[in-house]
Amino acid sequence: MGDVIEGVITPDWNEINKAREDCTKFLYDRKLTETVVDALSMVVHELLENALKYGNFESGNARISYIVKICKKNITVEVTNPIHWDDTPHFKMLDKTIQWIRGYQNPFEAYAEKLKEVSVRPLKDAESGLGLVRVAYEGQSILDFYVRDDNNISVSAVYQLQ
Repeated sequence: MGDVIEGVITPDWNEINKAREDCTKFLYDRKLTETVVDALSMVVHELLENALKYGNFESGNARISYIVKICKKNITVEVTNPIHWDDTPHFKMLDKTIQWIRGYQNPFEAYAEKLKEVSVRPLKDAESGLGLVRVAYEGQSILDFYVRDDNNISVSAVYQLQ
């Protein structure tokens, strides 16, 4: 295969749905199964949501970019957004979360554990923390991230083709 779709969106919640729709169409056009398309569409959506929630959009021209790349053995979704350099606690939490997810033999175990945790939180608690766990379990993807020299962070999810 070797197909790619790339896009750039403004930090606007409505833009996320449009990007998801574009990626869904792209994946269906490549004759991928409904299961794969549904999983990866959710992954795109979750990673874009996180970029919007945690990104630095103080600059009027700040954007979120995404890429979905289909290779022979896997499909990679990568989302990049601007950050605050002094956001070290967020990077540490992101790293801790990804390592925690990887620590489980099966992503379902992490998902079930996170659901238990969320179920006892107060209703006013806005952050469930389910997004990345959903990417690992429902999206069947391996997560990673890196902080770039240009004040951006890239978060990726790799889905292995059967």
